[in-house]
Amino acid sequence: MARIAYVDGQYGPIDRPAIGIEDRGFQFADGVYEVWSVKDGEFLDHPGHMARLKRSLAELRIPMPMSEAALDVALRETLRRNRLMNALVYLQVTRGVAKRDHAFPAKPVKPTMVITARPASFSAVQARAETGIAVITRPDERWKRCDIKSISLLPNVLAKQAAREAGAFEAWLINEAGEVTEGSSSNAWIVTGEGVLVTRKADEAILNGITRQRVIRLAAALGIPFEERPFSLEEALSAREAFVSSASSMVMPVVRIDDRAVANGAPGSLATALREAYLSGADG
Repeated sequence: MARIAYVDGQYGPIDRPAIGIEDRGFQFADGVYEVWSVKDGEFLDHPGHMARLKRSLAELRIPMPMSEAALDVALRETLRRNRLMNALVYLQVTRGVAKRDHAFPAKPVKPTMVITARPASFSAVQARAETGIAVITRPDERWKRCDIKSISLLPNVLAKQAAREAGAFEAWLINEAGEVTEGSSSNAWIVTGEGVLVTRKADEAILNGITRQRVIRLAAALGIPFEERPFSLEEALSAREAFVSSASSMVMPVVRIDDRAVANGAPGSLATALREAYLSGADG
């Protein structure tokens, strides 16, 4: 079945030309995005994704393209028209179409909004979680406002491609202090030898993942000791466990870093417990 996309109030084939050549998303990456996992027809962590969308738009001074209620209808209608129950739903909002100029348009223009949906295989993700993933490390070359879910992702793209070429699933980004900030498309976690769960504080250096926020709540509910702080690559290499979190991977064990095994090279019990709690629908 041909995929259906929502573009500025209309639904149509995803390959139909729809975006203006002078759209500022195309010209300047002047826009934001969100991604929802949909499982059995349910948008996972929906309120958190909606709240982050509004925050990202506000940081770039792009108005919400419609009310939250209307946007919710458009998201669900896009899913329905694609006849999907398990999916990844992608939303992108740009500042809109205007004469090319670095500064904002002198007169406000209508934001451009696009929604697409594609099938997601939760069984494939589960199979990956049962064996764990490998990550490589790359220098963190991104801009200094990673807390905004911007569509400007070229450093992330290059890091992810380096991971693929190395036979790994993800790239962990390392700042000038030798600390792991996050993955190219995920948040990074370790479990220390003492059993403490650690992830970097959500500041402007990382994206405050919606799945990340839920994992923190789940850890509290399960009584898992937790610290928000930076951790170094060396600390990660000596950790008891490591994992990543994201909307598409949920909680995904990391078993190798730069071709070195994490602990015994198998998914850890704490990451597995958090993943099972997440999939059960628990919210801490």
